[in-house]
Amino acid sequence: MAGRPLIGISTYLEAGARWGAWELEAALLPAGYPRLVQRAGGLAAMLPPDAPEHAAATVARLDGLVIAGGPDVEPIRYGAERDPRSGPPAPARDAWELALIEAALTAGIPLLGICRGMQLLNVAVGGTLVQHVDGHAETPGVFGRHPVKPVPGTLYASAVPEETSVPTFHHQCVDRLGAGLTVSAWAEDGTPEAVELPSADWVLGVQWHPEMGEDLRVMRALVAAAAVPTAQSSAIPTAPSSGIPTAPSSGIPTAQSSTAS
Repeated sequence: MAGRPLIGISTYLEAGARWGAWELEAALLPAGYPRLVQRAGGLAAMLPPDAPEHAAATVARLDGLVIAGGPDVEPIRYGAERDPRSGPPAPARDAWELALIEAALTAGIPLLGICRGMQLLNVAVGGTLVQHVDGHAETPGVFGRHPVKPVPGTLYASAVPEETSVPTFHHQCVDRLGAGLTVSAWAEDGTPEAVELPSADWVLGVQWHPEMGEDLRVMRALVAAAAVPTAQSSAIPTAPSSGIPTAPSSGIPTAQSSTAS
């Protein structure tokens, strides 16, 4: 592959977006996401929700994938009843992004999940979520900051080896880890702040929002991994088998936050 790798980024799909004289349904993405990809050396492409059966063909045209932040994952996706503090569901986005994750894992495409994207990665491989934690989203619409500590020897630690302060805004987090995932960074209160899939070439989720900060290292690591040709580069894969992979019935690692309910 020559040139800058193409990084797809999932988007919101919102009714009533306004610009100028127009108020229409729109595919939306905060500008920080494509700017972060571009600053890290990649080309950014927006991936608005589509039919899940198109995910494999979409991923086949990418060199890397980012699942962006956004609304809460619908609890039915991980077998839970809805907590009253969970936000409104986004079923079309859940279905599309779960299919994108499955396609990326099948094709071996480098994958980065950001905030909701990390949570959805965990759900995609059979994990569950804590539906509300305190202390990680103080003022609506305002990002906070807190330190995260990497786990030595992990993919995340290879990109960011020291404790860092990160921009954050979330009220949910990983509860039970999905099959094969491991925690690669922690918050001071015991909340899992990064997860990764050691069996894959490059699969990472971060609970914070790197697009709102100045540290390019996580995205640069994704872009560098995306610049390496994969087996899918010369052929479009067939659609993955139906259904999202689930965790086995036993032996699932646990990452229970100290703030979990």
